[in-house]
Amino acid sequence: MLKKGSKLNSILTGTCPRCQEESMYVDQNPYHLKEIYHMQDTCSHCGLRYQIEPSFFYGAMYVSYGLTVAIGVAAFIIANTILGLDLPKSFVAIIVALIALMPITARLSRNIYINIFVHFDKEAAKK
Repeated sequence: MLKKGSKLNSILTGTCPRCQEESMYVDQNPYHLKEIYHMQDTCSHCGLRYQIEPSFFYGAMYVSYGLTVAIGVAAFIIANTILGLDLPKSFVAIIVALIALMPITARLSRNIYINIFVHFDKEAAKK
Protein backbone atom coordinates (compact mmCIF):
# COMPACT_ATOMS: atom_id res chain seq x y z
CA MET A 1 0.00 0.00 0.00
CA LEU A 2 2.74 2.48 0.93
CA LYS A 3 5.42 1.09 -1.31
CA LYS A 4 7.95 3.47 -2.79
CA GLY A 5 6.82 4.83 -6.12
CA SER A 6 3.15 5.18 -5.23
CA LYS A 7 1.44 8.55 -5.02
CA LEU A 8 -0.09 7.53 -1.70
CA ASN A 9 3.38 7.00 -0.21
CA SER A 10 4.51 10.47 -1.23
CA ILE A 11 1.27 12.10 -0.09
CA LEU A 12 1.13 10.48 3.35
CA THR A 13 4.85 10.75 4.12
CA GLY A 14 5.45 14.20 2.62
CA THR A 15 8.44 13.02 0.60
CA CYS A 16 9.64 14.32 -2.74
CA PRO A 17 7.10 13.22 -5.37
CA ARG A 18 9.80 12.51 -7.98
CA CYS A 19 12.26 10.35 -6.01
CA GLN A 20 10.51 9.84 -2.65
CA GLU A 21 13.87 9.89 -0.89
CA GLU A 22 13.61 12.92 1.42
CA SER A 23 10.98 15.03 3.14
CA MET A 24 9.81 18.19 1.42
CA TYR A 25 9.51 19.91 4.79
CA VAL A 26 12.27 21.26 7.01
CA ASP A 27 10.44 20.08 10.14
CA GLN A 28 8.47 16.84 9.73
CA ASN A 29 6.13 17.60 12.66
CA PRO A 30 3.12 19.55 11.34
CA TYR A 31 2.18 20.66 14.86
CA HIS A 32 5.23 22.94 15.06
CA LEU A 33 3.01 25.73 13.79
CA LYS A 34 5.77 28.26 13.08
CA GLU A 35 7.33 25.80 10.63
CA ILE A 36 4.16 24.33 9.12
CA TYR A 37 4.74 25.75 5.63
CA HIS A 38 8.55 25.89 5.74
CA MET A 39 9.67 23.67 2.87
CA GLN A 40 13.04 22.79 1.39
CA ASP A 41 13.75 24.76 -1.79
CA THR A 42 14.83 21.68 -3.74
CA CYS A 43 15.23 17.97 -3.19
CA SER A 44 18.84 17.24 -2.34
CA HIS A 45 18.54 13.80 -3.93
CA CYS A 46 16.98 14.47 -7.36
CA GLY A 47 17.09 18.27 -7.55
CA LEU A 48 13.32 18.81 -7.96
CA ARG A 49 12.38 22.40 -7.24
CA TYR A 50 9.26 22.23 -5.03
CA GLN A 51 8.06 25.77 -5.77
CA ILE A 52 7.44 24.92 -9.43
CA GLU A 53 6.32 28.47 -10.22
CA PRO A 54 5.63 31.58 -8.14
CA SER A 55 2.59 31.09 -5.91
CA PHE A 56 2.36 27.42 -6.96
CA PHE A 57 0.86 26.23 -3.70
CA TYR A 58 -2.08 28.67 -3.84
CA GLY A 59 -3.81 25.91 -5.79
CA ALA A 60 -3.52 23.72 -2.70
CA MET A 61 -6.22 25.89 -1.12
CA TYR A 62 -8.79 24.14 -3.30
CA VAL A 63 -7.53 20.75 -2.17
CA SER A 64 -7.60 21.98 1.43
CA TYR A 65 -11.21 23.06 1.01
CA GLY A 66 -12.18 19.57 -0.13
CA LEU A 67 -10.30 17.96 2.73
CA THR A 68 -11.90 20.20 5.35
CA VAL A 69 -15.38 19.52 3.95
CA ALA A 70 -14.68 15.77 4.13
CA ILE A 71 -13.39 16.09 7.71
CA GLY A 72 -16.40 18.19 8.70
CA VAL A 73 -18.86 15.69 7.23
CA ALA A 74 -17.04 12.77 8.89
CA ALA A 75 -16.96 14.58 12.25
CA PHE A 76 -20.68 15.33 11.99
CA ILE A 77 -21.58 11.75 11.12
CA ILE A 78 -19.46 10.39 13.96
CA ALA A 79 -20.76 12.90 16.50
CA ASN A 80 -24.41 12.84 15.50
CA THR A 81 -25.00 9.30 14.34
CA ILE A 82 -22.49 7.17 16.20
CA LEU A 83 -22.12 9.15 19.45
CA GLY A 84 -25.71 10.38 19.43
CA LEU A 85 -24.89 14.03 20.18
CA ASP A 86 -27.50 16.69 19.51
CA LEU A 87 -27.07 19.24 16.71
CA PRO A 88 -25.24 22.04 18.61
CA LYS A 89 -22.78 19.58 20.16
CA SER A 90 -22.23 17.98 16.75
CA PHE A 91 -21.27 21.36 15.30
CA VAL A 92 -18.87 21.94 18.19
CA ALA A 93 -17.34 18.54 17.36
CA ILE A 94 -16.88 19.68 13.74
CA ILE A 95 -15.12 22.87 14.86
CA VAL A 96 -12.86 20.98 17.28
CA ALA A 97 -11.97 18.39 14.63
CA LEU A 98 -11.16 21.06 12.03
CA ILE A 99 -8.99 23.05 14.43
CA ALA A 100 -7.19 19.95 15.74
CA LEU A 101 -6.50 18.62 12.24
CA MET A 102 -5.65 21.98 10.57
CA PRO A 103 -1.86 21.41 10.49
CA ILE A 104 -2.30 17.95 8.99
CA THR A 105 -4.84 19.26 6.47
CA ALA A 106 -2.51 22.09 5.44
CA ARG A 107 0.42 19.75 4.76
CA LEU A 108 -1.71 17.03 3.21
CA SER A 109 -3.26 19.49 0.75
CA ARG A 110 0.21 20.63 -0.38
CA ASN A 111 1.33 17.01 -0.71
CA ILE A 112 -1.72 16.11 -2.81
CA TYR A 113 -1.40 19.22 -4.97
CA ILE A 114 2.27 18.73 -5.90
CA ASN A 115 1.63 15.02 -6.57
CA ILE A 116 -0.96 15.99 -9.18
CA PHE A 117 1.76 17.65 -11.27
CA VAL A 118 4.95 15.69 -10.44
CA HIS A 119 5.17 11.95 -10.98
CA PHE A 120 7.55 9.32 -9.58
CA ASP A 121 10.67 8.74 -11.68
CA LYS A 122 12.62 5.50 -11.14
CA GLU A 123 15.75 7.02 -12.64
CA ALA A 124 15.66 9.99 -10.25
CA ALA A 125 15.23 7.64 -7.31
CA LYS A 126 18.38 5.69 -8.29
CA LYS A 127 20.70 8.69 -8.37
